[in-house]
Amino acid sequence: MAKNKIPNTVFFSIPDRIREQAKVRPTRAALVQGEHVESYGDLDLKMDKIAGALQRDGLHAQDVVAICAFSSISYIEVFCGALRAGVVAAPLPPSATPESLVGMIEDCGAQLLFIDHAMAEHLAPLRNQIAAKWVSLDETDQCISASQWSADALASAPVAIKPDWTFDIIYSSGTTGAPKGIVQPHVMRTRPAPDGEPYGYGPEATALISTGLYSNTTLVSLFYALGSGSTVVLMTKFDARMFLELAVRHRVTHAMLVPVQYTRIMALPDFDSFDLSAFKMKFCTSAPFSAALKADVLKRWPGGLTEGYGMTEGGGSTVLFAHETPDKLHTVGKPWPWCEIRLIDDQGREVKPGEVGEIVGTSVSMMKGYHNQPGKTAEATWHDETGRPFIRNGDVGRFDEDGFLILMDRKKDLIISGGFNVYPSDLEAKLFEHEAVSDAAVVGVPSRQWGETPVAFVVLKAGNTIAAEVLRTQINAQLGKTQRISSILILDALPRSHIGKVLKRELRDRYCESIQG
Repeated sequence: MAKNKIPNTVFFSIPDRIREQAKVRPTRAALVQGEHVESYGDLDLKMDKIAGALQRDGLHAQDVVAICAFSSISYIEVFCGALRAGVVAAPLPPSATPESLVGMIEDCGAQLLFIDHAMAEHLAPLRNQIAAKWVSLDETDQCISASQWSADALASAPVAIKPDWTFDIIYSSGTTGAPKGIVQPHVMRTRPAPDGEPYGYGPEATALISTGLYSNTTLVSLFYALGSGSTVVLMTKFDARMFLELAVRHRVTHAMLVPVQYTRIMALPDFDSFDLSAFKMKFCTSAPFSAALKADVLKRWPGGLTEGYGMTEGGGSTVLFAHETPDKLHTVGKPWPWCEIRLIDDQGREVKPGEVGEIVGTSVSMMKGYHNQPGKTAEATWHDETGRPFIRNGDVGRFDEDGFLILMDRKKDLIISGGFNVYPSDLEAKLFEHEAVSDAAVVGVPSRQWGETPVAFVVLKAGNTIAAEVLRTQINAQLGKTQRISSILILDALPRSHIGKVLKRELRDRYCESIQG
């Protein structure tokens, strides 16, 4: 078990932090995208305008708006403006299927849906199923633009944000069915000062954001930067070479990347020709980060390297300052000072020091629960002997003799592809819906491009002869971009245990042997 003291902290909301930056340094660049630069003073005014428009339209504190769009300055203005009004933001993944997005919008109860042109086209066939009013973040003839919508709005009436109010609802994945909405309170986004000091954020820093704004990983980095007066440079879509070119152009000091992005950047033949000397700190989270890749980044990329391990749900989180402990690159570091992590067995009992167990954690940074899913919330919670709630990470691991956490196999069969969670059961459900499929199982296999990728094993119904590639094409057309199956193998039968459980490890090993042979 790793127990740390959870500190007391004075609550200071994100909207208040941005307003303070606007007062102290109004002309400092807050947001940069292409040639568009927005100062802290202008961002603060836009937030007031948007908050006022929400209030004018009858939204009250803790009502919900949804945002489904690619990264833009307008996206951040709306997100932060909603927060200033005490309104909850639900950022939705553009890669999800229209059906999944409709389900998320209905689940969160959004009264307004902010979209861009691409997503307006994506959702157009199902528009009659969406009750929320549409507002465009860019120019589209499908709905009113955000600038028109907020044009006549007065400055917002002051709202005293409470620490336990909901900040946002982040959906666990853009999958088929009903993804879980993770409800995060404001206090979860305003953790104590020790966060910022080792990272080096501040008025002289510039952070490059290259992942989607619907991701918890992105939002952590974004709000650290804005709350400390840093400049944020936005990428609409990640490209390894463009990332490096922007880093050089803007003298970037901070960046949060997922492992597959590091892999693509480091693989560029001319990586070493880019001047990255301005970097102070790089971050990585969301997926397994190999020790070899960490070592390569440390060797060739100036500045520190920090790996974070945890969940969007919060609870137990660890941090590895790789540049300070290069002999611990096989670990994910130690628990943060305000986190307590324990390891438990299948019966919910704490394991002995050095033993492997399921990871559970508690802290000041915890979700309020899964939106509208109390049963799922209960399943994700473990209570200690005093009744304190701990969130189950779904992984197993052990602590070494120095208190560093070593991750083992994932407890569940979650696939992390390109930094995004892909649930095999969702893909299997789609396969079972197909008229040709009798039995199916999906596993994650190693991928140089994505870290991990889904592979399906299928048993066809008697007399059916559909080709694997035809089946894959048909199924992928019904899935989100991050879910798509990379390969389908047709078998006579799936291997099962004596109690009928599919032996997924055997399937994974069989696939790896087949591609090696």
